[in-house]
Amino acid sequence: MTEQFLTIDGVGMSFGGVRALDAVSFAVEPGAVVGLIGPNGSGKTTLLNVLSGVYKPTTGGVHFRGRSLAEVPAHAHCRLGIGRTFQVVKPFANLSVRENVVVGAMYGREGARRSTRAAFAHADDVLVEVGLARVAQRPASALTIADRKRLEVAKALAVDPELLLLDEVMAGLTPAEIDEALVLLRTVHARGVTLIVVEHVMQAIVSISTRVVVLAEGRKIADGSAAEVLAAPQVVEAYLGSRYAARRRREPSA
Repeated sequence: MTEQFLTIDGVGMSFGGVRALDAVSFAVEPGAVVGLIGPNGSGKTTLLNVLSGVYKPTTGGVHFRGRSLAEVPAHAHCRLGIGRTFQVVKPFANLSVRENVVVGAMYGREGARRSTRAAFAHADDVLVEVGLARVAQRPASALTIADRKRLEVAKALAVDPELLLLDEVMAGLTPAEIDEALVLLRTVHARGVTLIVVEHVMQAIVSISTRVVVLAEGRKIADGSAAEVLAAPQVVEAYLGSRYAARRRREPSA
């Protein structure tokens, strides 16, 4: 039997009396692009926090390349090959763009084997890839929103991830900037990085995902291709409400 790349098995996450995740299970094959969608408050970011070690699940577990992540501290996940971005971008404001990316290069999967010079060289390569070489010496605090989003991706790429968790990297971008972000993510995926993409921009989810998983109220309610999932009555209801879903079911098909 082939070892699963990433296995999420019955993951539950509670905060006091609030259950943010409820027995969420699915597996991710290497090379996949999984779109993770759902209404606000459905548990998407909480699940990314579990996968990246920010939270330890209340129930269930996560295995990455056959290894349980239960005892792996958050800061050590990047050494295993797991990178992530955050919904609210928080670069090291007092460092330059280049220095922000060097941090990832020094502490990521290959960081222990890199000299300082090699870490800077790797950071420069990543900055070229994401289109930020032109602002490499600027303070991170001086960037536009679009470039801060790019920097967030650059920091995650600098850790040499096999699995990249992306939390709404297209939120707040213009349509042209979304197109540019999609080109970047396709380039990253083409070099063999597996992606889990949390997004509300359906254009992005439909165009890039090989598979879509839907959460609602902390539970997985659908899992399949983008076309199958977005047509599912339970998904329509979760996004647009039960009345709309019922009306849509009553409408004659074309």
